[in-house]
Amino acid sequence: MIIGAIVKNKQNIAYGLSLGLLLLLLKWLEWHFIIIDHAFEIYAGTIAIVFTGQGIWLAIKLIKPKVKTVIIEKQVFAGVDFVLNEAELNRLRLSPRELEVLQLMADGLSNQQIAERLFVSLNTIKTHSSNLFLKMEVERRTQAIEMAKRLGLIA
Repeated sequence: MIIGAIVKNKQNIAYGLSLGLLLLLLKWLEWHFIIIDHAFEIYAGTIAIVFTGQGIWLAIKLIKPKVKTVIIEKQVFAGVDFVLNEAELNRLRLSPRELEVLQLMADGLSNQQIAERLFVSLNTIKTHSSNLFLKMEVERRTQAIEMAKRLGLIA
């Protein structure tokens, strides 16, 4: 029954398929001429989209922080009932002036401010600081202050 309908309508089916192919050909030609007529605009638009995407990507990369924040928790030593640890002071062989310089460092003073407060030269303070670092086996002021507080040398 279906085969009989196809045989009877063979001409109509061929006509419909040819019209469909003709329509596809016309649409393809239309797109082809649109692309040819507007080639510059299409290329310019494509380039604009690519560079806009690259700009957004670069902006995101530049805005992103490069340093990762690390939070370190340390014990805070309260100086309410401070008692100087004489045993550690003798073990480290710190002079009274070095201990005074260490306390002023802990108070947040710079080398220049410590020199002005103690009425000595900046080089003298640098020498005391260097001696402190060697005796306490540290490399930075913050390490020296932390160790001194932990050992009970400063408040």
